[in-house]
Amino acid sequence: MNYRSLNDLSRLSTECAGKIPNDVDLVVGIPRSGMLVASIIALKQNLPLTDLYSFLRNDDLKKGSTRTYKHAELVKPREAKKILLVDDSISSAKSMRAAEEQVRASYDGQVVTMAVFAEKHNRHHVDFHLELVEQPRVFEWNVMHHPYLAQACLDIDGVLCVDPTNEENDDGPNYREFLSCTRPLFIPSVKVAHLVTSRLEKYRAETEEWLERNGVQYGTLHMLDLPTAEERRRLNIHHKFKAEVYAKQPLTRLFVESEVRQAIEIMKLSRKPVYCIETNEMYVPGQVYNLKANTLRKTHSLKAKLIGKAKSILSRWSPVAPSSKS
Repeated sequence: MNYRSLNDLSRLSTECAGKIPNDVDLVVGIPRSGMLVASIIALKQNLPLTDLYSFLRNDDLKKGSTRTYKHAELVKPREAKKILLVDDSISSAKSMRAAEEQVRASYDGQVVTMAVFAEKHNRHHVDFHLELVEQPRVFEWNVMHHPYLAQACLDIDGVLCVDPTNEENDDGPNYREFLSCTRPLFIPSVKVAHLVTSRLEKYRAETEEWLERNGVQYGTLHMLDLPTAEERRRLNIHHKFKAEVYAKQPLTRLFVESEVRQAIEIMKLSRKPVYCIETNEMYVPGQVYNLKANTLRKTHSLKAKLIGKAKSILSRWSPVAPSSKS
């Protein structure tokens, strides 16, 4: 599973700034995710920005009042001699082709097309791209609405809704109130294969009612069959239960977890990718970040040992303070 974050997007827009033609007058984003890219590029390059449909209508360009712009004299988007037409990625390239056809039908200037992420087989559909990222792939800005969720497991607390507070998490009346009234967070726009939660089985009715009320579509709801939350804490079984369900589903390709520690443990136990809401990271077995984490822990450990050794040596050589006794 290939994954790119907003941080990756921003980094690429800086590293590849030299690819953007110097004579571009206007950045045009293809809604919706193309506007994310277009905004970053326009801000970093200090260029005017508009969306595809405003361009086609030739709406006045909108400008802020806190900074000066390149090509500040432009009022109408079609006054630009050269535009950069931007999308975040291409797969079939249908969106880019359709947008380019619409633009060329009403605009006589130069059109340069760009996608941040392309694949080897489709990169020729744009004038340039910033990075080749092959399928399967998801991005931070579309992971909760991607068709892959049809083959995914999702946590509930911290993903679909906010986590309970310590006061709410009493395994009693406060918790039942939380289950009924908790605030939604990231509700998927597609049907999810499996919801996997460490909520106890005895709270199934409240959980199902909340999911239905908030429009969450799902296949199977997996809940932890233990008598009390105290027993669950004693067994420390949260991540083990989730990993077991994930591993037993042969068609599942992704788990979305809220907490980083659980995400890493689920990944290790299931040997499958886990996306973490807390860190916006995709944890994949065998990737370099695991080595980085181990190296970081070893570095801190070595640093502590060296500091301790240095203090020990210095204490031997430091002068002894005179006794206050006469």
